[in-house]
Amino acid sequence: MYLPSHHEEKDLRVLHALIQTHPLGAWVTLDDDGFTANHIPFILDASRGQHGTLRAHVARANPVWQTINVAAASLVIFQGSQTYITPNWYPTKQLNGKVVPTWNYTVVHAHGKAKIIHDREWLLQTITDLTKQHESGRPAPWKVSDAPAEFIDRLVSAIVGIEIPITHIVGKWKVSQDEAMADRLGTAEALAKLGDANSLAMSGLVSSRVD
Repeated sequence: MYLPSHHEEKDLRVLHALIQTHPLGAWVTLDDDGFTANHIPFILDASRGQHGTLRAHVARANPVWQTINVAAASLVIFQGSQTYITPNWYPTKQLNGKVVPTWNYTVVHAHGKAKIIHDREWLLQTITDLTKQHESGRPAPWKVSDAPAEFIDRLVSAIVGIEIPITHIVGKWKVSQDEAMADRLGTAEALAKLGDANSLAMSGLVSSRVD
């Protein structure tokens, strides 16, 4: 992707945090017919490999695990906070009118060769970990063991595991760094006043990059 130096995020902890808070990845693979994209939730194991390892599963009926070129690297795109930015928030508009809208966003691209896994214990552990990750914090967290064992066994037999050791990871944080300081502050303030979770998150991101 196009990546001006002032938009590049290099801190691996920041990149991992985005994956963990926005785990639904767009997994782009290469097969004989070209590119295929699947949208699936991933688990990040930050302790495995130089840049971490991604784990997920797909339906056995999904042909991707049979058609993928495992010799070629695939790409997983994780989209973080994003929003339209109106020039009405810029003090510069009142000075000379030389402002235009833009779009702020955060995104992580994780590259690596996918491994196809059929091992039942691996699959069971992966869906267990995925469930724990998203049920934690709920008043009464649902557990895989809450369902009948034979039911879970049948479902596990209907999925295939995907493991991607990350060999290259890139982050882009386009959060108003290329705007005038007054306009950046105006953007952060206006977003905070909107009050919804996404706007508050972007307001924090803009503010965090104010020198």
